[in-house]
Amino acid sequence: MAGRYGEDVLAGDWRRRKVTPEVDAEADLVVEDADSGFCGAVVGFEAGAVVLEDRHGKRRNFPLLPAAFLLDGLPVTLRRPTRASVPAARRRTASGSVAVDNVRAQVAKASRIWVEGIHDAALVERIWGDDLRIEGVVVEPLDGIDALDAEVRDFGPGPTRRLGVLVDHLVPGSKESRIVARVNSPHVLVTGHPYVDVWQAVKPSALGIAAWPVVPPGRPWKEGVCAALGVAEPADMWRHILSRVNSFAEVETPLINAMERLIDFVTEPA
Repeated sequence: MAGRYGEDVLAGDWRRRKVTPEVDAEADLVVEDADSGFCGAVVGFEAGAVVLEDRHGKRRNFPLLPAAFLLDGLPVTLRRPTRASVPAARRRTASGSVAVDNVRAQVAKASRIWVEGIHDAALVERIWGDDLRIEGVVVEPLDGIDALDAEVRDFGPGPTRRLGVLVDHLVPGSKESRIVARVNSPHVLVTGHPYVDVWQAVKPSALGIAAWPVVPPGRPWKEGVCAALGVAEPADMWRHILSRVNSFAEVETPLINAMERLIDFVTEPA
């Protein structure tokens, strides 16, 4: 009978072991520390630890422990390369942050960023889209902010469900400033820019004009701009504007500052 079945199948360690792969910690490899959730690119080594730098330039050291890191969501053991790797030139995203390669977009978090309309959403995507996908933050367009306080209540913000809101024409004494004043949750941050419309947050030089046209009070601003620039429809004008924006260099500083504050707020650990 023994010869019929050959070797004892239960002899030795018959269970299949899971082996954590070892990966060389090459420069600019993006990994996540499994314990803290800190995500960053490899920038060097110090005292037996790997140094990671996140998208904001913050650096932290982590011991090279077994299965201590996640790569594409899977546990790996990092090891110091046997040869010194030459760091590649760092690629920048349209927002100016260090691009993180070889990493998948995160599953969407509960936190959100709201903007006033589809044009605002498209411009934010053009500049900050890469950063927001890495962070797992969704941008949603609103149909105006007249009912902002009610919509915030319906959203139900909390410590792990933060809300950032980008508002056009947020200047003292404006209708927008009075609406924003009714929102007082510590888990909501409202920022904005001083421009009448997000179109105006694009630098005139990016469009090849000296300045945005002055539109007389009482006339719809977009239609007045189109008439002054000889464009038939606002949709045509918007396509032209968006096609001229390739990075943060084509938009005004107040918009950049407002968006960076919102991204930091909704991605801050609870």
